[in-house]
Amino acid sequence: MKFLFIVQGEGRGHFTQAITLEEMLRRNGHQVVEVLVGKSSSRTLPGFFNRNIHAPVKRFLSPNFLPTADNKRADLMRSFTYNLLRMPEYLRSMAYINERIKETKADIVINFYELLTGLTYAFFRPSVPYVCIGHQYLFLHREFSFPQKSAVQLTMLRFFTRLTSLRTKRRLALSFSHMHEDRGSKIVVMPPLLRREVTSIRPERGDYIHGYMVNAGFADGVEAFHAAHPKVPLHFFWDKADADDEKQIDDTLTFHQIDDMKFLKYLAGCKAYACTAGFESICEAMFLGKPVLMVPAHIEQDCNAHDALRAGAGVVSDEFDLGLLLESTEHTCANPEFYYWASSSERRFISELERLGSPEEVVEDMYLVENFI
Repeated sequence: MKFLFIVQGEGRGHFTQAITLEEMLRRNGHQVVEVLVGKSSSRTLPGFFNRNIHAPVKRFLSPNFLPTADNKRADLMRSFTYNLLRMPEYLRSMAYINERIKETKADIVINFYELLTGLTYAFFRPSVPYVCIGHQYLFLHREFSFPQKSAVQLTMLRFFTRLTSLRTKRRLALSFSHMHEDRGSKIVVMPPLLRREVTSIRPERGDYIHGYMVNAGFADGVEAFHAAHPKVPLHFFWDKADADDEKQIDDTLTFHQIDDMKFLKYLAGCKAYACTAGFESICEAMFLGKPVLMVPAHIEQDCNAHDALRAGAGVVSDEFDLGLLLESTEHTCANPEFYYWASSSERRFISELERLGSPEEVVEDMYLVENFI
């Protein structure tokens, strides 16, 4: 089968998921004909994505979240107003997505949580079926447990997630653990999409703390810890647009521009890992047996951290409290259940995607439509 990928350009996780799934599909005789990536003025396309993806990459203007004044959490109201004013540009992007779906002659479109994909299918009604992949679709599952956070924000999160998947055939919800299928919401729960570089690497226990922050404003907390504990080695990654590839503060604190192979090398050799609660990197750390400090940057990551805490990933904090992380290293151990769940990813994804293109699936869809009518 021929697949077209549409990828949200916010954060690191969607990119690594797309790279991993393309590798799986290629190994099993399928083809990714093109990758469309949402872009914004505040994010750049990471170099590791261009180096690792095989299909041609094209970009389109897409909505994005704007940070608060301290560049830590997302400012939801400011983001909403900003994106509302740019709706004419986003309508042009939807027309472009619809055009690429037709011209690539893809059999199936795969959407990695890009809002405009769902809206394109709602307004332009492409005939090609599409599937949504992301851990966020777990938030629509009837059995998912939410943290004690703002009911308004949680409602907005679920509403946004539904918008990204309007008229989808299936929501493949990435999860830290197995859950039953939720047929009413078209949800099949799947393992995380971990790259071969992660699953084949040999972890070691070093003496440094490794970290990743999606918003550079969290650097202040890291530097404050460093000032109080100058002997603890720290290696933190960010995607700060105006920063050098490597910014060495002194012998024990270095900030690195995000580079995926370098990131994994430091993750494999660290004592513990601190991050802004992105699903993908938490899974990578869990697979390698590293305790995690999760510092959510927005409501979606609050949910990630709550779910990861239940799965035994580590600890949660509002700031980069690395002292708390060091304390947790004495109690956190490897999780064999997660290891085996994550290792089943390729088998489950290929089986599910091939089933979507099978004659039996087409017949089932016709039967459901006939019953509905």
